[in-house]
Amino acid sequence: MTDLPHFPLSAVVGADDLKLALCLTAIDPKIGGVLIEGPRGMAKSTLARGLADLLASGQFVTLPLGATEERLVGTLDLDAALGEGRAQFSPGVLAKADGGVLYVDEVNLLPDHLVDLLLDVAASGTNLIERDGISHRHSARFVLIGTMNPEEGELRPQLLDRFGFNVALSGHTQPAERGQIIRRRLDFDSDPQGFCGQWADQQAALRERCTEARALLESIPLDDQALAQITERCFAAGVDGLRADLVWLRGARAHAAWRGATAIGDEDIEAVAEFALRHRRQEQSPTSTQPGGGQLPKPNDSTEGQGQWGDMPAPALATGARRDVPTWPKKP
Repeated sequence: MTDLPHFPLSAVVGADDLKLALCLTAIDPKIGGVLIEGPRGMAKSTLARGLADLLASGQFVTLPLGATEERLVGTLDLDAALGEGRAQFSPGVLAKADGGVLYVDEVNLLPDHLVDLLLDVAASGTNLIERDGISHRHSARFVLIGTMNPEEGELRPQLLDRFGFNVALSGHTQPAERGQIIRRRLDFDSDPQGFCGQWADQQAALRERCTEARALLESIPLDDQALAQITERCFAAGVDGLRADLVWLRGARAHAAWRGATAIGDEDIEAVAEFALRHRRQEQSPTSTQPGGGQLPKPNDSTEGQGQWGDMPAPALATGARRDVPTWPKKP
């Protein structure tokens, strides 16, 4: 039996910031994944599944709540190792996710040691299993997507910091947008293949754009000017450690590649600022000032979930009619 297709990412209404964050992480998985915060029913898993279609493998793997460490990392058959002189490895979730998306719903409800292990592998791209002197190593390069509802518990700050990007979804969707979301969902449920066919051109354009950005990424320098601007703003935001600086710089480079640019610009730094700082920013007092005497900029939460989707216009409502391919931002 053939699996049903995923809901196309290009057909998702709204959530522009999240769609951009997901694509940037697909362009450079070293960013460290995306943690999505929001209430139930905000289509977080739909967005994550749609991202898998933009990757070469198209693989989408879910880590079930209540999974054991062996289920996550895999197991070694010691009897086979002793009797046959070789390690018999049974792959776990990490091996199956290699080259695709690993989706962890309600990551804040997982045991801390599993979250720690998961983030270690996501950062290194390699999973190492050791049992009684026998070891096995395999590639585990995937885009990590975690979700959580803050009302059900928080992640420890040490674990929260290790997610590259953090995006919050608001549960207060405007009526017109809610209607579009419901209509597209109904159209997809009634005819998944037909619905995906209607959005095939937009999805292909989005996939091609991500592929071109990945090819361009390594040629874009992580320059000192961009780094200096980022480190100053991280210091002003009072973030602990240096992970924010690194993630922000990588994210800005991925955004430059997303635009088709050859160097990191101010707009790239600004586009990913909230993704990198939202879960790391320390509270500033109203009287806090910059070294030169100016007041520190306050976080702008009013734009969360809006307007950073690379200026890509929202697709038209799915009604069965043929759609034009979206007009992508012009490359410099």
